[in-house]
Amino acid sequence: MADPVTTVLRTRESKLVARISAAVPSTGVRAKRTGLRLGIGDDAALLAPRPGFDVVVSSDFFVEDAHFIARLHPPESVGYKSLVRAVSDLSAMGAEPGYFLLNLALPSRKTGAWLDGYVKGLGDAARKSRILLIGGDLSRSEKVSIAITVIGYAKAGRAMRRSGARHGDLIYVSGQLGAARLGLDILLKHQGAVAGAGRLLAPHLYPPLRLDLGEWISRERIASAMMDISDGLSIDLGRLCEASRAGAVIEAGSIPRAAISREWQERLRLAPGAALEFALHGGDDYELLMTVPPHHIHKLRRAPGRIPLTCIGKITRNRRMVLVNASGRTQPLLEKGWDHFSRHA
Repeated sequence: MADPVTTVLRTRESKLVARISAAVPSTGVRAKRTGLRLGIGDDAALLAPRPGFDVVVSSDFFVEDAHFIARLHPPESVGYKSLVRAVSDLSAMGAEPGYFLLNLALPSRKTGAWLDGYVKGLGDAARKSRILLIGGDLSRSEKVSIAITVIGYAKAGRAMRRSGARHGDLIYVSGQLGAARLGLDILLKHQGAVAGAGRLLAPHLYPPLRLDLGEWISRERIASAMMDISDGLSIDLGRLCEASRAGAVIEAGSIPRAAISREWQERLRLAPGAALEFALHGGDDYELLMTVPPHHIHKLRRAPGRIPLTCIGKITRNRRMVLVNASGRTQPLLEKGWDHFSRHA
């Protein structure tokens, strides 16, 4: 005879699965087109690999009190961002999104309105990313813990890597850097959303997706190396340089940074150079960082989406990273971005 407690828990879990799958794309025309043979509802999903393509797989954690604060971050933002962070790894490889797995642990008190908000944000991100939910797992926990695995495709041999940068390549970034850090500062210092700050909070709560740009760069073979800026330009550029066994010279004045008005400078009590500090070390931007050989620069004019692409420096042979200020003075570029295991995390 079945244990009645276990039966009740299974019933509740089944209802939660049904609510999630109803809110997040998991079936339909795209499922057939991408080769999904069996999705949610069985012990495992069945995929039909696409000939001529490499499979690209990445996973990402999104944990309460490490990546978000439940009382400050809306559940819609948590859902949206938990997926966009993972999909951004596909953008960085120039891959087309296919499927994702969701492992979600949460307290019982968050299986009502909070979960509804979470899956709404998750569904919005899935539709924007053109990616399908194909399974995962649910569990109970004292705090929310989310682990997402994304699966995508890149034409055989075309997936971008960090390790291809060479001496003389120019360093480009997409979009604007530091806006997410500014939004986080507002959220933390004011302990929640602030009237009139919605536009400034958006880059932190709902970061951009650069899928079309990443796929285009891969398809046109424009960049020699590429990655996304998740932990901060300084630390992520350091990772690219280490993988490529190279160094970099960065022009501080060329870095596209979020403008901070005098009003917010005073309200947040920021130092005069905060905009540059946020752009260099803030993280959470999910823009693309790439190195481009000089003879490919002219192709960037045809980039899709009208996303600004800015040259901020050059790859060098030595293994050092250098920052050049407006007066031409140089200093070492220290890696001060986000690190989970640093003393300041």
